[in-house]
Amino acid sequence: MVADGVGGARGGEEASRLTIQAVTRYLAESVHVYHTVDSTDDTAFADEIADAALRAHSHVLERREGKRAATTLTLWIGVWPRIYLVQVGDSRYYVLRDDELVQISRDQTVAQELVDEGVLTPEQAEKGRWSHTLSSAIGGAQSKPILTSIENGWNHVHLLCSDGLIKHVSNEQIEHRLRTMTSAQQTCEALLQDALDGGGTDNITIIVGGAVQTVIRSAAMATPR
Repeated sequence: MVADGVGGARGGEEASRLTIQAVTRYLAESVHVYHTVDSTDDTAFADEIADAALRAHSHVLERREGKRAATTLTLWIGVWPRIYLVQVGDSRYYVLRDDELVQISRDQTVAQELVDEGVLTPEQAEKGRWSHTLSSAIGGAQSKPILTSIENGWNHVHLLCSDGLIKHVSNEQIEHRLRTMTSAQQTCEALLQDALDGGGTDNITIIVGGAVQTVIRSAAMATPR
């Protein structure tokens, strides 16, 4: 999971902490669903995962005690041979497959909505004032989880990150780092340094993993500058 808090340092930190706790607890309580997954009909399992995000949203609203507090959420769950992704906000998930980087998540920002409506071009949206203004967040005015299911592969490399990385590091550089990786730790450290060298204006969280038998190796760092 990546949960990148917004709404001020204390409020954002509290929202991200509450979200991770709530999602982890809910999924642990629903562990029976993992063992009843039908590879031909995974609707029930997908619904449970999406519901976890909505429960986290309610939990943050109940516990924030009048403070302005919200967070993004990008939740990755692997149940071989599929990956289930729940996303709220603009933290991203990429997969490197066949040496090609693909962004699976879709930013829930005002800029992206304007692109979808044909008001802005992707290039204008990337540099505009709305590029990091969330249209959906856990604890925000509205929360609309997006659920995506894709096929996994033994040679795929997965990356989850906060927008603190993508503000300063291009997709081309991310692809280069993943294609030349020697370990998850090394790649996280290299991407973190790339973001800091590019300006480091926001918290940076990076998770990189690859399938090794049934183990996901990961490294995560959060470094405000």
